[in-house]
Amino acid sequence: METATLIKDSSFAVYGLGLSGNSTFKFLKKKNVKKIYTWDDKKNKNNKKKFNLFKTALDNVDYIVISPGINIQKTKFKLKLSTNKKKIITDLDLFYMQKIPVRSIVITGTNGKSTACKLTQHIFKTNKLDAQLGGNIGKPILDLKIQRKSVVIIEASSFQLTYTKFIKPNLAAILNITSDHLDWHNTIANYKNSKLKIFSKQDGRDVALLNDKKLIEQFKKKNYSSNLKIVEKNTLNSVIKKKITNNYLISEPNLENLEFASQISKIFKIKKKFFLKAVNSFKGLPHRHEIFLKKKNITFINDSKATSFESTKHALKNNRNIYWIFGGLPKLGDKFNFKGIGSNIIKSFIIGKKTTYFKNQIKNKIKYKISYNLKDAIKDVFEELILSKSDKVTILFSPASASYDQFENFVDRGNQFKKAIKDYAKRFL
Repeated sequence: METATLIKDSSFAVYGLGLSGNSTFKFLKKKNVKKIYTWDDKKNKNNKKKFNLFKTALDNVDYIVISPGINIQKTKFKLKLSTNKKKIITDLDLFYMQKIPVRSIVITGTNGKSTACKLTQHIFKTNKLDAQLGGNIGKPILDLKIQRKSVVIIEASSFQLTYTKFIKPNLAAILNITSDHLDWHNTIANYKNSKLKIFSKQDGRDVALLNDKKLIEQFKKKNYSSNLKIVEKNTLNSVIKKKITNNYLISEPNLENLEFASQISKIFKIKKKFFLKAVNSFKGLPHRHEIFLKKKNITFINDSKATSFESTKHALKNNRNIYWIFGGLPKLGDKFNFKGIGSNIIKSFIIGKKTTYFKNQIKNKIKYKISYNLKDAIKDVFEELILSKSDKVTILFSPASASYDQFENFVDRGNQFKKAIKDYAKRFL
């Protein structure tokens, strides 16, 4: 069942009615699918009749479309979903099941995938190509307005890839893999295998991009059919690199994103002048090492997207005289190693509901104060600034943890930080 016709003739259960779930439901309605059953844990929790109807439907439908983030081992439908695991797909699968004759790129990785996707789209658009971006960033994939000449760029999360069955990109890239989401995947092996699935349906006409030796070994062991191209680290053409004036991209961690974007541009035959024009005009994404304010001798950086220490480490490595605000919900298995970067930190300020955990990670390594919440942390930082004797300092908000203990998400967290900083800066700087 892999054609548009068979989508119409199939039955579906849609589990989760957030952005991608609602998008899936609307897509199926447009395809005139006759049998669609829906369930959302939050919206329908007290509807016993609908619960039983959906539960029964899981045994009878052709496909079960699961929204990203739903772990089948942690739901009320655990037994039914485990029994019907072969039916489970995602909205990414529905996109590929249509067999639309357009070129597609799928990018995944632990860190940097949103920036790499956005940069690739920016390069393509500068070269007058219709580049549509969706998936785990921006619009759900089924909401994109695709033309025959479009290039579809998809950011794929490990949650989506765990259940995907039909994803088949013309070009697939894994930027990097570090320990993350282990509370969901249980083991690092499961996490890596979910990422590697982007290559599983590719054939000899398709391209796979990797830069990590261990991932390259696994790729070869699995005997994938795609044409493997290795993105060598720190080997961006020296002539081109000299012409890049965008400091945001030629510093860690974005240099890796730039190297992948450069390789993708070559494969799609993007002219060098358009590549350079796009790279030098790229402004980056909010909440990712976002330098949003400079006042007097102080640089303010919003790095709210950093949800693990591995992500935060880059910001700590690439700045000096740092007042570091961090904390939230720690990632399972995350370890704080300050080797080579501890001297960059003047003092840290811990927020969130797990302050004891973070205190134990950093005590006897760097100076700290427990501030508990973001507003108090900012107040504490400004009090320190008054006493500071440093010529130049950096106020870095890089939480190294998830946001859900005190914020809706990392976007809400970053926006609250920027607003509070600007209010304080007006009054005291």
